[in-house]
Order: sequence, then C-alpha cells, then structure tokens
Amino acid sequence: MDLKDIRKKAKGIMGGRCRMCPSCDGRACAGEVPGMGGSGTGASFKNAVSALAEVTLNMRVIHDVIDPDLNCQVLGENLSLPVLGAPVAGVQINMGCEDVTEAEYCLEFVAGCADAGALGCFGTAVPEFFIEAGLAALHKTGGKGIPVLKPFEEKILFPELDQVAEAGAPMVGMDLDAAGLITPRLHGRPVYPKTPAQLKNIVEHTDLPLILKGIMTPDEAQLAVDVGAKGIVVSNHGGRVMDHLPGTAAVLPAIADKVKGQITILVDGGIRDGIDVLKMLALGADAVMVGRPLAVAVLGGGREGAKLYLENLRSELYSAMILTACNSIDSIGRHILYQG
Repeated sequence: MDLKDIRKKAKGIMGGRCRMCPSCDGRACAGEVPGMGGSGTGASFKNAVSALAEVTLNMRVIHDVIDPDLNCQVLGENLSLPVLGAPVAGVQINMGCEDVTEAEYCLEFVAGCADAGALGCFGTAVPEFFIEAGLAALHKTGGKGIPVLKPFEEKILFPELDQVAEAGAPMVGMDLDAAGLITPRLHGRPVYPKTPAQLKNIVEHTDLPLILKGIMTPDEAQLAVDVGAKGIVVSNHGGRVMDHLPGTAAVLPAIADKVKGQITILVDGGIRDGIDVLKMLALGADAVMVGRPLAVAVLGGGREGAKLYLENLRSELYSAMILTACNSIDSIGRHILYQG
C-alpha cells in the first residue's frame, strides 16, 4: 500500500465528496458544505493554500547538519514530529462514507496518529454520537487523542469537559471558530462566542490544558494568554465557517510576534507536505495541524494509512531541515525564509 493507492481507494468510497485533485486547494469543491469544501466562494479555503504557497525558503548546503532531530513537546506531550491531526469530523455527513461509522473513523484517525508518534484530534457536533466516538477512541488508545469541543453553553460544555478528562485526554481544545454555526441552535445545542470571563470559568472548571482554536488576530491571541489558555490554534476552520478570510500563513507571523513563548502556538490551513510544515514553523508555530489529507489517508488506508501519510511528512520535513541547516525543531526560525 502506498499513498497513491490510499487516495484511489478513498476516492472510491467518498461518493464524490472529494475529487482527489492533484492540488488540494479548494477550487473544485468551493461552496460544498456539508462536504469537504469551503463555504461560499471557497475563498477562505483557497487563501489558506495560496498564502502558504507564497512563502519560500532559503536553501543552505554548507554546514554540518546531517541528522536533524524532529522530536518536540506540545503541552507536556512528547511527539516524534511537530504534527497533530486536525479535528476533521463527519465521516458520513461531510465525507459521504455511508459504510463507515464515526466511531470507526475516529478510532483509526487517533490510533494512526499515535502510531506515528503524533497526536490526533477529534471534533464534536450536535449529535451526541460524535463525543461518544471520541470518548471511545480515548479509552481504546489510552488517552492518545485531543478532544476539540464546540463552544456550547456551560450546561452542555462542562459535562463534556468532565467526560474527556475522565477518559484520559491529555488536553482539550475548543472550536471557537464554530461560534457562528446556526444548525446547532436549531437542534437545541447552540454554540456561541465566549467572553474573556466565560473563558476564565472554563479554564477554572477543568484541570486539562485548554487550547483555543480559531485565533486569527494578535489581540485575541493575547486575550487567550490573559484568560489562562495554554495553547491556541491559528485557524480559519478550513475555510468552512466564513468566506473571504485570510490564509493562516498570512496572519501567523504577527500573532507569533505578540505571544510567542507565552502560549503554545499551533496552526492549520493548507498544509500538505513536510515543506509546508517547515514553513509554518519558520513563521512562528510550535507545531502544525493537518486536516483533509490526513482524513483521506484514514478513509483509504485506516490507521496504517494515517501512519504512512505522517511518516511521509516526517521524511519530507527531515530532508527540508537538512537543506535549510536546521538541526532541531527549536532551531527553525524566520532566518530560513527567503525575504526577496
């Protein structure tokens, strides 16, 4: 089994929800939500890919870096590469896989990431089987996953926080970028933006490190620090919640300038290969999150598919670090970016 075989198999079971385009840039699937595309014109999805593509690197070949170290820590968890699986959920609703349950997909996703020395996230939604699938994956993998909860009201959110803590989660995220979704309100489980006071209450309620996802400006990154969050994800939600947002690679440097060293900075958006990982680290991220390509790898190859995709990322990142004279993750910085 190789990545080409995995993509071919995934395309066959996704019912046209993903065309497996040579470049996963959101053009063919624009507006397909539910589905794998971006909302509206698809501009937010496309901007994420194009902003990262515009970043270029300096190649250096006169140095002594021959065996770079890819190990890193994310909020106390040791990883063998600076990559996490982003919370891509809805195997039937979004991915068109009628014969795969959310529980089966979630377990393969989380387990495959763990097999590769990474951590996989799982998302929640209105139907309670989403959180149930994630809890089952946590129990079966010994807590090797990160729940990313929706910004529900406290009467719903706090019990979910307690459940994931009891299941052994090492940390917990919150999809603040889902706060504008209308469908949860129609089903009696509304999602809302959170005030700083509400976020402080959430931090105080749980002993788990809290990661706030959907941070796109330096001022909100600082607010995340101020309320006691331990991490942020610079994310426009895969371009799926609001049209005409910038790509994350465009906003990441200013956010890193504001809060680097005060809080763990994660980023997603348009990351497809190991060189993309290196670019995001150079722009200021501590680690990255990969979504759509990893979900496809799971659908086409299960946990082995996920592991194979991540191992390929590792190999590409390793080679790129040699060719930019980076001997460790901590040594990566903006000096490796071509400034023109």
